[in-house]
Amino acid sequence: MRSVFPVLTVLAVIVGLWWAAVAPMNIRPALDIAERSGVAVVPEGSVTRRDVSVWRLMLDNRESIAIGYQLDRPRLPTPSQVGEEFWKTTGEMVAKGRAFSKRSLLYHSWITLRSTFWGFLLGTTFGILGAVAIVYSRVTDMSLMPWAIVSQTIPIVALAPMIIVLSNQVGIDGRGVPKAIISAYLCYFPVLVSMVKGLRSPTASELDLLKTYNASGGQSFWKLRLPASVPYLFAALKVGVAAALVGTIVGELPTGAISGLGARILIGDQFGTPLAIWSALFAAAILAGILVTLIDLIQRAVLPRMGFRT
Repeated sequence: MRSVFPVLTVLAVIVGLWWAAVAPMNIRPALDIAERSGVAVVPEGSVTRRDVSVWRLMLDNRESIAIGYQLDRPRLPTPSQVGEEFWKTTGEMVAKGRAFSKRSLLYHSWITLRSTFWGFLLGTTFGILGAVAIVYSRVTDMSLMPWAIVSQTIPIVALAPMIIVLSNQVGIDGRGVPKAIISAYLCYFPVLVSMVKGLRSPTASELDLLKTYNASGGQSFWKLRLPASVPYLFAALKVGVAAALVGTIVGELPTGAISGLGARILIGDQFGTPLAIWSALFAAAILAGILVTLIDLIQRAVLPRMGFRT
């Protein structure tokens, strides 16, 4: 409960700033509507208003500011408008027995979650295996780690179409595999770095103690290095699962997919429906929060059993 109040306070501040930003963002289309309805607007003409700052327009047309909070296709929708759209595509769909229809965000969230899961699993596996190789091989450490760091400098929006094209060239025609690969690409790096740190966390005295017991390299790994790395792994998984979700959504954009949260965002942009974009973004944020919370619950259950304090 002690963490609830700070979280709600930050949330209230974000919503307040969001609500305040609606007015300057929507003042120009609001004045266009007001002018077409016969209201006197200063200055007249949308072309003339292009060179006037939004703050000056708001100051000279205070009575038209409220129109910006009621637009059907706003540049920036209000929190209540996004909430209504989100409810229409989730709660109402469930009430009507159409929870997994193609108009439901639950259906699109499931499509995205499926690829996220496989990408997360793939990225975590490669991250852990790469970390083990780096810790136990100096050659791998000097060769793999620099390339892993360099790989993260490549923008994923530029890399995603290349992965899709290469997947098609090798005979992978489905959209699920390229999305999982893109998801794994963003996921593996935090796992790799954290696991390297975790596997190297045992002190020299702890390693020397195992040597006095004549422990083998495998025993040192399973009984000391791997257990010591578990807290680092859980921290990386929380970052990795969120990154995997982002990778899946980005992977849905250039594929021409019609299902998934990324597809909803792209379709909303193409048809000029900002509310559809924002509701899909909210669904993605909620989905990421659920995934991170699940990993946190697993962490709270596992670490105390291993003797770690949470």
